[in-house]
Amino acid sequence: MDKVAIFYHDIFDYPLMLEDLDKWKAGKNFMIHDSRFTIQEGKGYFFIKGKADLISKRIEREKASQKKLRIAERASKIISFIPTVKMVAVTGSLAMMNSGKNSDIDLMIVTRKRALWTTRLFVYLLIWLFGIGLRRPNNKQEKDRLCINIWLDESDIAWSKPDRNLYTAHEIAQIVSLVNKDETYEKFLWKNKWILEFWPQSVKIQKQEAGIRNHVSENPLFMVVEKLAFKIQYLYMKNKISRETITPTRALFHPQDWGKTVLTRLGLLD
Repeated sequence: MDKVAIFYHDIFDYPLMLEDLDKWKAGKNFMIHDSRFTIQEGKGYFFIKGKADLISKRIEREKASQKKLRIAERASKIISFIPTVKMVAVTGSLAMMNSGKNSDIDLMIVTRKRALWTTRLFVYLLIWLFGIGLRRPNNKQEKDRLCINIWLDESDIAWSKPDRNLYTAHEIAQIVSLVNKDETYEKFLWKNKWILEFWPQSVKIQKQEAGIRNHVSENPLFMVVEKLAFKIQYLYMKNKISRETITPTRALFHPQDWGKTVLTRLGLLD
């Protein structure tokens, strides 16, 4: 029995089924030697002893997630009409079908090379035109609203070594691609194949050919527009930036360091 998988997912109130245990079997370098908890089984789920109530919680969250997934699918279909959008994916708790009824909908968008910030403007314009709920910073009204917190240029889709850990690997492995142009999802996984060091059976990754096609975004005029779009949006966000990552090729909006919280609870950080 893989205690790492059960203990890890317990942090998210997520008991595992037998197929989950196989998928989320942790790498050999990550073992939990903790005798303070034992594993229990009930109704086909595995969980830490004394937490059988998580079974009904997971079932309730799966039902709530179904509605949110339909919203995400509709939004992704609309967003996909923008030519510079290469991939739209569900991330976070919804990717695991583990969202509470009042949770928002986390999305990741990958754009063509040198087109991230122009694309971002068009995405938000379409969301506004179609009346899709969008979560805004510091707004407590988050139920069923989109939270697009990961934006990546296709030339910058790999996570660097300092950010490679058990938590980040899981977050990447669990994403669900809703829009996938030119096998961008497969390329994304290939560039982040290091995740298999942490969760070796979580996802199948096949080798992808290197190289990025030339696009309209390579046009000199478009490049000027892109640089201007970045400068305008960066200036708007500048005074609000805390832990966020804002560069010409990526924007990561995670003001709270959940990775540090999870790794600390696992005993992998002091």
